[in-house]
Amino acid sequence: MKKTVAEILKSAATRLEVGGIDSPKFDAEILLAHVLGWRRLSLYVDSDKILPLESILRFNELITRRLKKIPVAYLTGTKDFMGLSFAVNEKVLIPRPETEILTEFAGEYLRSIGGEVNFADLGTGSGAIAVSILKFVKTARACAVDISSEALEVAKFNATKFHVEDRINFYCGDLFAPLEGQIFNAIVSNPPYIPTRELETLQKEVKSEPQLALDGGEDGLSFYRRIISDAPRFLAEGGLLAVEIGINQASAVKKLFEAANFIDVEILKDLAGIERILAGRKVLEV
Repeated sequence: MKKTVAEILKSAATRLEVGGIDSPKFDAEILLAHVLGWRRLSLYVDSDKILPLESILRFNELITRRLKKIPVAYLTGTKDFMGLSFAVNEKVLIPRPETEILTEFAGEYLRSIGGEVNFADLGTGSGAIAVSILKFVKTARACAVDISSEALEVAKFNATKFHVEDRINFYCGDLFAPLEGQIFNAIVSNPPYIPTRELETLQKEVKSEPQLALDGGEDGLSFYRRIISDAPRFLAEGGLLAVEIGINQASAVKKLFEAANFIDVEILKDLAGIERILAGRKVLEV
């Protein structure tokens, strides 16, 4: 039986809703647009179009996998971030909208310095932060670090995709370990910050993401302690350290910044009013 785009979308959205997916209509649209190579708007402009059986079968397969709580980004292999479509897979954390705040903040800081600037991105994952900053700050250079060589392959692909590969160096290692002796105008990081005991309580979709990118240790602050205590050795005078934080972590992380003698420490909120970014500058020597 022949089916139109509208009929296929409606059926898929119903399946997803019954299966407990939070955004059934939206997810069905994203997946069908991906299969067809269309924009989402085209699904409604051409809603009466009859689709070939091959496309329907591919789409239904993706819907079945989505019902197993596999994130949409892993099914399509892409995720939009800062207006760019990044390649992602199961080896990297899926970029979140709130991380755009960190990216914009660090990018604006680097742009304000003027001239050639450099920064480090610790735990780069897909490379979304580093590549986005390089895309919008043409005078910047980056060092991107990740402990996962598989994640770095994704980041390298994205750097090439967006034509910034000549301004970024990749290092496989643990935080600052591969960067010894280098000095940066800014250091950014979206480190793992979920307390270990809470990992089992996460949504199944989130559990699909690499645990290395999620597990922040017993209290969720393990990586902040290491990054904040070591960062001054790698920052230029007045240099910026900016990190993304989890819900209710702002007070504890701010104390770590202050204990490390950072100045101008500030907290930025996301669009929901949640304290999401903490930043400070290395104290100027007198």
